[in-house]
Amino acid sequence: MTYELHYWPTIQGRGEFVRLALEAAGAPYIDIARGPEDAGRGMPAMLRALEARGERHPPFAPPFLKDGDFVVGQTAAILQYVAPTLKLVSRSEQARAWTMQIQLTIADMVTEAHDTHHPIAASLYYEGQKPEALRRAGDFCRARMPKFLQWFERILSQNSAGERFLVGGRLSYADLSLFQLVEGLRYAFPQAAERVLAGTPRIVALHDRVAALPRVAAYLRSERRIPFNEEGIFRRYAELDVG
Repeated sequence: MTYELHYWPTIQGRGEFVRLALEAAGAPYIDIARGPEDAGRGMPAMLRALEARGERHPPFAPPFLKDGDFVVGQTAAILQYVAPTLKLVSRSEQARAWTMQIQLTIADMVTEAHDTHHPIAASLYYEGQKPEALRRAGDFCRARMPKFLQWFERILSQNSAGERFLVGGRLSYADLSLFQLVEGLRYAFPQAAERVLAGTPRIVALHDRVAALPRVAAYLRSERRIPFNEEGIFRRYAELDVG
C-alpha cells in the first residue's frame, strides 16, 4: 500500500517529521500537494481531501495521511499509526507509550519555536508583532531551549540499552523527530542552538547518526527535501537569535 501524505508543498513544517519516518523506512508514499495537478494531485487535491464532506474522521489541518480509506491527522498521531508497520517503534506497549510521550514533548518545543515569530497570532505578519516576538524569543533561547534539550539529553543518558537511541536499542520515530528538531533549531537560532547543544553531546551524536543513515542521507541530498525558509515553523530572523 502506498501512503498519501497531505501537506503544504513549499515548506518542511510539521509534515517533515512524517516524511522523515517514511523516508527512513523506505516506505512508498506520494506527497500529494507537490504532485502535478493534471495527474490529480497538487494543492487542489489536498484541499479537496481536507474539505471532503463525506469523510467520517476529517482532519483538522495538514499534515494528514491516507492509508487506503483510512485518514489520520496530527503529526504525532500519524507517526504512532505508521510506526509499527515501518518498524520504528518497539512492540512493548510501555515503550510505545514512552515513545509517544517523547514525541509529544518534541511537538511542544516545535510549537514554542514557532511562537517566537508569531507570539500573538498566526494570522498576523511577523512585522506586526516584532516587539512581542523579541521578548518571546529571548525567553525561548535562554530558558525554554535549554530546558527541553537537557531533558532529551537526560533520556539518552539514562537509556538502559545505551545512549545511541531515545527508546531501547533501536531507531524509533522519536529519534528521527529529534534529528529534525535539531535541524530546525540550528537553522532558526544558529548561535543560541550551538550554545545549548554544546552542553548536550548525546543529542548531537544522535543527530549525526540519524543524518548518516543511508536512506536519510539520500533523502537529505535529494530534491524531495525542501530547504528551510521563512514560511515554515523554523524561521531565521537574526534579531530573534538571542543569547
